[in-house]
Amino acid sequence: MPADRDEERENRIQDEAIVDANGPEEQAIGWWCYLHDRIQFPFKAKCVKKRTISPLKVGEVVEALRMAPEENCMHEMFVIVRWQDRTMGVPLNQIEGIKVDDDTEQAIGDWHYWIDAGHMF
Repeated sequence: MPADRDEERENRIQDEAIVDANGPEEQAIGWWCYLHDRIQFPFKAKCVKKRTISPLKVGEVVEALRMAPEENCMHEMFVIVRWQDRTMGVPLNQIEGIKVDDDTEQAIGDWHYWIDAGHMF
């Protein structure tokens, strides 16, 4: 659980992302829809966390193009990015938006908060 519990964020996640979700698969679908509907692509993003499944280094900037297909997000949320003249998926919790609109910032922040709280599908 994050050190600072954010009741507003907790309620939004419960009411909008995982509402009526019965089990991990429905939570994944709920999150994918929530993020897909709120994140405004494309946007510049900065890598904020090292992940062994991703070649991005902390501080690198990429262009986030779209959510990865739903079937690729059944265990973790991924976004498709342009990086070094290639297009690939990276974990959403590895990046933060740069100068994004409020809805995008909030949705990405909600996902980071949920993952940082120790939740998973």
